[in-house]
Amino acid sequence: MTFTPAEGRRRVARTDWAALAAELDEHGSASTGPLLSPAECADLAALYDKPELFRTTVDLARHRFGSGEYRYFTHDLPAPVGALRAALYPRLLPVARDWAARLDRPAPWPDSLDEWLERCHAAGQDRSAQILLSYGPGDWNALHRDVFGDLAFPLQVVIALDAYGTDYNGGEFLMVEQRPRAQSRGTASILRQGHGLVFTTRDHPVRTRRGWSAGAMRHGVSTVRSGRRRTLGLVFHDAT
Repeated sequence: MTFTPAEGRRRVARTDWAALAAELDEHGSASTGPLLSPAECADLAALYDKPELFRTTVDLARHRFGSGEYRYFTHDLPAPVGALRAALYPRLLPVARDWAARLDRPAPWPDSLDEWLERCHAAGQDRSAQILLSYGPGDWNALHRDVFGDLAFPLQVVIALDAYGTDYNGGEFLMVEQRPRAQSRGTASILRQGHGLVFTTRDHPVRTRRGWSAGAMRHGVSTVRSGRRRTLGLVFHDAT
């Protein structure tokens, strides 16, 4: 089956987006329904071994980001990647605008993903930020944020391409929230194959006695104990 934009919208529509938005508010991350079949996951994971599809490869250990590798796609995205990114943007846009309003921040994101990316490119952010990540035994990713320039969308999505407990063990998705005037809170999520995890790029609104405050968050990956863990990262702004 050809993965068309219409198919991407159909897959994305399966998720209860009102419930997802509420969970994002509470935890800064939330799971979608199934977005890819196991066969589609395998096909995408196999692309990692075709370097001509990517603009660059990053060695995490070399940059002291952890251990493992990831590759940035060129703008010529595989059909499922482009279709899911385009279908997810309008679903996440109301959350992004709501968060901006509560935190008294600008909300520069237009209704159209294409128009938003045009603004990114005009500002010098013209490199693809869609990522295929590959971790083997002993690999991990340090806690970080994925803000690649002045223009940033506040949410992103990671989709598991391998099955936890079958293809690999360990490698849980980590998030740490730096709470205002309190110790940090950490969460660990097991990614289900073919499902997405929506999470904050940098922070989320936290209610305080004085209104709303930004709860700063970082994400990473715990150490993979065995097997191979590959994921697809969908980012809704381009990089400098």
